[in-house]
Amino acid sequence: MRARTIFLIITIALLVGFAMLNVNEFTRTSTINLGMTTMQVPLGLVMLVVALAILVIFLVTTLYMHSASLMETRRYTKELTAQRDLADKAEASRFTELRKFIEAQHAGTLQREAAAATAVNERLTQFQAALLHRVDQSDNSTAAYIGQMQDSLVRGDLATKHHAAAAAASAADIETRL
Repeated sequence: MRARTIFLIITIALLVGFAMLNVNEFTRTSTINLGMTTMQVPLGLVMLVVALAILVIFLVTTLYMHSASLMETRRYTKELTAQRDLADKAEASRFTELRKFIEAQHAGTLQREAAAATAVNERLTQFQAALLHRVDQSDNSTAAYIGQMQDSLVRGDLATKHHAAAAAASAADIETRL
């Protein structure tokens, strides 16, 4: 319980106790002047009724303020929940957009990689064809040099022998390159 509630309960208990202890004085009649008229009523009971009326007004006002506060809190809670839901939806939307963007970037990267792989394969095929062509030319050149050497050996020409030895060295050099 709050301190105000405890104070209010203690005050009411004290008033009730005071009224019960002095019930004879509260019920003794006296003349009360109301301005235009006078009345014979117990002054203690009038004061007690006024005190109770003020207490009831205070309690009603307190209950009204408390209920208004609760309703306002409830309204704020609903608005906060609505704003939180809106923020969650916006965040989910951003995550969805980010996922789509990343997927698009990934697809683009895959396409670029596939195109690059195709280009590399085509280039390798061209290099392989050029290398095979060079090897064929080298084989033909070697065969021609060997044919010349055989002709020189058959004719017995010494100058040609020297030339054939150079050709053989050249052919051996070509074979080591391959």
